[in-house]
Amino acid sequence: MSKIRAVIVDPNVPGRLALSEVAAPKPALDEALVRVEAISLNRGEVKRSTSAEAGWQPGWDLAGIVETPAADGSGAPWGARVVGLRRAGAWAELVSVSTNALAELPPSVSFAQAATLPVAGLTAYHAVLKGGSVLGRPVLVTGASGGVGYFAIQLARLSGAQVTAHIRQPGYKTLVTEAGARSLVIGEDLSPAKEYGPYHLIVESVGGKTLGIALSLLAQDGKAVLYGVSGGAEVTFNAAEFFGTGGVSLYGLRLFDELRFESAAIGLKRLLTLVEAGQLRPHIDVEASWTQIADVAQQLLDRRFPGKAVLHISN
Repeated sequence: MSKIRAVIVDPNVPGRLALSEVAAPKPALDEALVRVEAISLNRGEVKRSTSAEAGWQPGWDLAGIVETPAADGSGAPWGARVVGLRRAGAWAELVSVSTNALAELPPSVSFAQAATLPVAGLTAYHAVLKGGSVLGRPVLVTGASGGVGYFAIQLARLSGAQVTAHIRQPGYKTLVTEAGARSLVIGEDLSPAKEYGPYHLIVESVGGKTLGIALSLLAQDGKAVLYGVSGGAEVTFNAAEFFGTGGVSLYGLRLFDELRFESAAIGLKRLLTLVEAGQLRPHIDVEASWTQIADVAQQLLDRRFPGKAVLHISN
């Protein structure tokens, strides 16, 4: 096979995303060829596609079946059901993936469930890890109805934390409560979260005024982990109050940097174990064919749904 179908950036079509024929991948020795069954969308890759050059192939999350195992003997065998992560180009019929970024699926975990895990699940996983032991400690999750936030609530709860969730829309109250949030703060203003703090760990994705307030809610030796700025990149905060609390820190988390120290395969395996046991539940708001990629991507940018969008690769 010399050509496959993949999602590319096409500035001449509505939404700038379209299916097109591209060259089939040629795997390195430590890469497996995976026949993709499902993909998941994340806001970061979709936003980049709005300004990327023509022909760029987006895509981080994928789940599918190993068609050709890695030549060096590492990773899953032929026919294994897997979930994986790429820096780009995951939205294609056939992709090459490093075996360090692949994990085998338990029989009970679907391709759709698995496809939600690589970026959103691993980001939440690494964010919660930054808090160390959170057993019995207050943890605050902002942007809690989003893909990462929803996983972070569940992982913090599973670790024994007392979780407070911040959401902007009251319609997401049931969603985050069922995920394990013990307390809720609803609306644009994060200040009411002070009632349930101070916090050992804050998982933050809003930025702007929200981050400024969040930094004032940390307990001594507490940590705020920032992985997004959906509400604004410019931040004003009380620096005297911040360092005066003692031992507090702000950590900027980028997933692909974290994966330099622990492979995606390790985290994905742990997340899959939790999904299999029914302890971690992916929330999928939209399921469709990948032929609808441009429309679903625009819905994601417009925040028309809070959870994950999964697209199935159709023949």
